Amino acid sequence: MTLRLGDLAPNFQAETSQGKIDFYEYLGDGWGVLFSHPADYTPVCTTELGTVAKLKDEFEKRNTKVLALSVDGLESHKGWISDINETQNTEVNFPIIADEDKKVSELYDMIHPNSNENFTVRSVFIIGNDKKIKLIITYPASTGRNFEELLRVIDSLQLTANYSVATPANWKHGEDVVIAPAIKDEDIPGKFPKGHKVIKPYLRTTPQPNL
Repeated sequence: MTLRLGDLAPNFQAETSQGKIDFYEYLGDGWGVLFSHPADYTPVCTTELGTVAKLKDEFEKRNTKVLALSVDGLESHKGWISDINETQNTEVNFPIIADEDKKVSELYDMIHPNSNENFTVRSVFIIGNDKKIKLIITYPASTGRNFEELLRVIDSLQLTANYSVATPANWKHGEDVVIAPAIKDEDIPGKFPKGHKVIKPYLRTTPQPNL
């Protein structure tokens, strides 16, 4: 199954390191990050899971839950979590799916035969509170994921879902944003009372509206 941006994220039930979950119930009315790992006891992913655990408060601020996946089983997960806690000086505080039958991996197209026929690629899905897919990124095994960037993307997605704006290159929370082209010049003062700048007729900026 090939998933694209805007598609409804498939629901599933799965065994995890924190018990059986229903994906939609787990997310509730919030946002979600689902990210996969080729296998347990992989070095790069060990650092990634530790990093995500340390960012728990940042994800909570954004009403976002995280959920990891590996095709190994629960007993393997338990041993790996112990290693992660020890080596990364943290406590893994989110579920890791035990996807031994590859049900979820196949549902989310996480197995790429040209990469490896048996293991999941390192995919990331950001899912909105409408259960639709907002972002898909696939990383090679050699490159660790940048979770600060994923937090930045969530900030942008949540902002642009509620206001007629887009975020420019390298934008960070608190910086000016771009007014959507569909907004007419005469309507800008009413929609964006903090003021705006016209750089070009098609490039108009305004302070971040939700601050």
